[in-house]
Amino acid sequence: MCVSRLLATFLPRHVLVLLTPLLLAGCMSTGAVLESVKPGPDPYYVAMYGPKPDERFPLPATDITKVDSKFFRQQVRYDTPERPGTIVVDTANRFLYLVQEDGMAMRYGIGVGKAGLEFEGAARVGRKAEWPRWTPTQSMIEREPERNAQWAGGMEPGLTNPLGPRALYLFQGDRDTLFRIHGTSEPWSIGLAVSSGCIRLFNNDIIDLYSRVPVGAPVVVLQHEFPAAEPAIQQHDQPLVYDEVNQRRPSLDI
Repeated sequence: MCVSRLLATFLPRHVLVLLTPLLLAGCMSTGAVLESVKPGPDPYYVAMYGPKPDERFPLPATDITKVDSKFFRQQVRYDTPERPGTIVVDTANRFLYLVQEDGMAMRYGIGVGKAGLEFEGAARVGRKAEWPRWTPTQSMIEREPERNAQWAGGMEPGLTNPLGPRALYLFQGDRDTLFRIHGTSEPWSIGLAVSSGCIRLFNNDIIDLYSRVPVGAPVVVLQHEFPAAEPAIQQHDQPLVYDEVNQRRPSLDI
């Protein structure tokens, strides 16, 4: 309730008339202040995507203010026939799932580049790299020569490298599919379809995923749309206990 309504009950009428302009101004300015205050991201996620000073190239805090919170890393219920330890990439819904025990999964938001829409099916993690070099494909150079031709010989790792701090390289048998799961120097792109690249995660998320999956881990890439997982069940005031990843591989010819 505005202060003027309270004072009107107790002040004489002639005093109230004199004070009314001031009281109204006070109410209006208070409302203006309240309207200008917008809540920021949940502190839980601010901490999750905070700086990583111990990296080879120290990572600053990730700006998550431009990304929908549903794309932040969270544990969810996930109904899938895939075995624990499998990575499922859902390009349509912009999510990557690391399947866990008991119908659960760790879900990460992703940005999907053009190359990420050109592969579908089963593969495996054939190689892992920390702070990898990046070399654009010939098609990327042809599509954006001004941006990519200068890196035809490869870009050294660092904070501006498009692959970010970690990369997972997908193979089928001994063949490199050229499909990559990696970090990004453009965190605003998570949840979006972007012009280049494969599957990009927040840098903090690719570091987390990298630590959970071994070389040989199975990967399934889905290009068709299907219902997203249920809302996250973790509680911010309690530590999240992660299931250990079962390293068994499915009987796929990959």
